[in-house]
Amino acid sequence: MRNVFTIASREIRSYFVSPIAYVVLTGFLLLGGWFFFNLLARFNMLLTIYSAQQNPQVLERLNLNEFVIAPLLHNLSVILVILVPVITMRSLAEEKKAGTYELLLTSPLRISEIVLGKFLGAFLFVAIMVATTGVYALILMLYGNPEMGVVLAGYLGLLLLATSFVAIGMLTSSFTENQIIAAVSCLVSLLLLYVIAWPADNAGETMGAILRYLSLTEHFAQMVKGVIDTKDLVYFATVIVLALFLTHRSVESIRWR
Repeated sequence: MRNVFTIASREIRSYFVSPIAYVVLTGFLLLGGWFFFNLLARFNMLLTIYSAQQNPQVLERLNLNEFVIAPLLHNLSVILVILVPVITMRSLAEEKKAGTYELLLTSPLRISEIVLGKFLGAFLFVAIMVATTGVYALILMLYGNPEMGVVLAGYLGLLLLATSFVAIGMLTSSFTENQIIAAVSCLVSLLLLYVIAWPADNAGETMGAILRYLSLTEHFAQMVKGVIDTKDLVYFATVIVLALFLTHRSVESIRWR
C-alpha cells in the first residue's frame, strides 16, 4: 500500500502544479454556485407566491430537498460528466506520450499498485471537488431546515457516481497515448451510461428493466431521494471494480506486445 499512496500523492501534486486543477475547480464551483442560487431563488419565489395565496396544502409540499438539493445534485452530476474526462485523460495516456510508461512497467511496482495509485489520486481530487459543494448544504442548514439524512444520502450518491466516472476515465486513458482521444472516449462512455435508460419505457418489460439497471443515473436518483439500497451500492461497486480490472488488463497487455 505504501507504493499506492506514493503514486497517489504524486498524482495529486501533478494536478496542482498545472492549471488543470484550478481551472476545473473554478469552473465546477462557478457552475454549481450558479445552479444553487438560481434554484434557491426559484424556491423562495414559489414560497412567496403560495404564502400570499394562503394555500397551506401546497406550502407543506414545498421543501428544500425536493426543490433545491435534488435538482442541484443532478445538475452537478451533469457537470461531472463533462469535467471528469478532463481530469482522468492524462492518467495513463500522458505516461505513454512522455515515454515513461515503459519505465513504470519495468519498475519494481506491480501493475495493480500503478493502477490503484493513479485511481486514488484522481479520486481524491474529485472528492475534493464534491466536498467543496458541501458549502451549499451548509448554507441551507444555517438558514433553512433541509432533511440532513436525505442530503447526506444524495452526496454519498454523487461521490459514488463521481468515483465510477473516474474508474471509467482511467480505463479509456489506458487505451491510448492521445489525451484528447482518452477524454472524448470517456465522455461518450459516460453519456451512454447516463442516457441508456431513456428508451426503457418503450423497450418492453425485460429489456426496460435491464436498461434501467445499467443506467448510472437510475441508481444515483434513488440515493438523491434518500434511499440507500444495497442494490445501488453493489451496482456502483461493480462498475468501479470492473473498470479497474479492465484497466489492469489493458496496462498488463503492453508487456506482451
